[in-house]
Amino acid sequence: MARIPTSGTQHALRAGDYEAVIASIGATLRSLTYRGRDLVVPFDADEVRPSFRGATLAPWPNRVVDGVYTFGGVERQLALSEPTRSHAIHGLAAWLDFEAVDKGSDHVTLTAVIQPQTAYPWRVVVTTTFALGPDGLTQTVTARNESSEPAPWGTGPHPYLVAGEGLVDDWTLELPAEQVLTVTPDRLVPVALEAVDASDPERFDFRAARAIGAVEIDHAYTGLTRDADGIATVRVTDADGTGVRMSWDAACPWVQVHTADKPDPALSRLGLAVEPMTCAPDAFNDADYDYDTGLIVLGAGAESAASWRIGAIG
Repeated sequence: MARIPTSGTQHALRAGDYEAVIASIGATLRSLTYRGRDLVVPFDADEVRPSFRGATLAPWPNRVVDGVYTFGGVERQLALSEPTRSHAIHGLAAWLDFEAVDKGSDHVTLTAVIQPQTAYPWRVVVTTTFALGPDGLTQTVTARNESSEPAPWGTGPHPYLVAGEGLVDDWTLELPAEQVLTVTPDRLVPVALEAVDASDPERFDFRAARAIGAVEIDHAYTGLTRDADGIATVRVTDADGTGVRMSWDAACPWVQVHTADKPDPALSRLGLAVEPMTCAPDAFNDADYDYDTGLIVLGAGAESAASWRIGAIG
């Protein structure tokens, strides 16, 4: 029997100038290239996935503050999977082994089940398709609630985009967002929505493309400007104008952007995390906030879907 790599079963896809590898653990985008150029920060097949790099996040993206939430009048305590900040981060699916149910040379469909548990007592089937085409790699995530009661739900991806040579500091960002969610500096607990040009435009306002430089960002944005088809697009480019774009529709009204700052300089700012999200950070505590968090309440037997695309510029 063939040995399974550390990151799970590998699904290699190819279409035109694009190639991608999907790892089954966490339905993870392990690598994506265009004409041999990395569009995301990759990792090795026989490596434990670094943090949430490329993972599919479900049944919530981002954080649940203190791991505590109330839904249907019942307070629940999630495991504190981000112990340094004492939060529950990025859901329950990131370390599940997804099974392939359909596969071709340019696509793969994977599925896993979030089983009922003390802190999340609903059975949700998560199915995701990765498909390569002329415009890049599209991922679609569909959830189906197989429980008899409504369930809170949210999803999103976690790629680290790569524009070209160098680090995040060397690249240009275009982020068409009017509002940013401010957070506490230590634990990143949501504070309030504000205009991107209100208190710190140098850090937060990238509506017009400009250099990222040394700013540090780990914030959610909303109020997204969209094209005639309702698509929002983030663009990250290098000095030559080549780079990568990520697009998504109204299913994701939020996007987390993170400059990937790490204590070890050799691992810091290697890529820009761009994470379209169906809901805001801490959306499981929707009632605590005076803005629309986008929390999805998935009825018994109901489905919800969201998708996004990563493609090359230049």
